[in-house]
Amino acid sequence: MNSLAIIPTKAQAEELLTWAHEHNPGPWADHSRAAARAAQVIAAACGLDTERAYVSGLLHDIGRYEGVRGLHHVIAGYELMRRKGYPAIAEICLSHSFALQDIRAYGGGANDCTPEELAVLETYLSTAVYNEYDRLIQLCDSMCSAQGVCLIDVRLLDVTRRYGFHPLTLADWEAVFALKHHFDALCGKNIYGLFEDEIRRVSIC
Repeated sequence: MNSLAIIPTKAQAEELLTWAHEHNPGPWADHSRAAARAAQVIAAACGLDTERAYVSGLLHDIGRYEGVRGLHHVIAGYELMRRKGYPAIAEICLSHSFALQDIRAYGGGANDCTPEELAVLETYLSTAVYNEYDRLIQLCDSMCSAQGVCLIDVRLLDVTRRYGFHPLTLADWEAVFALKHHFDALCGKNIYGLFEDEIRRVSIC
């Protein structure tokens, strides 16, 4: 495993999430657990590293430990994971909200970053070459609520109802559905079938 792919163990990741949730309690932690579980299942079906997938999903929103924030949470997570010595997870923190590599595509709340933070994020988005774990967590972030795995349509509509449309909303949605098609092809089946009962329960309730 190269240095970029050094990741915490599952136990360490669980401890980090527990610590973060204690600092900022909320449904985001259950969303993170659902994303981790979904990432692990999809990774197994696609021949990817299931532990890396799980840990990446568990910690993608770790920047929310700072409190109720918008775009800044991606920077907070990135900086925290870099300080901890986990550059691969730090990049997941940056990439997870950007299936479309454009800072204007952020749909999760206010742009509350400093100019310096925006410069870091814009540089990353303009130069990053996403790997399968970036793509996988983007997908799982877009198909997991705090209640569990759901239809992408349900998750995207929920986020848009809470935060509104932006000029790139439709393009961003298309990028998310393209991720699903990518992983459908990679594992040779419709990934919804991996969670059929859960999706029916969560998406209908």
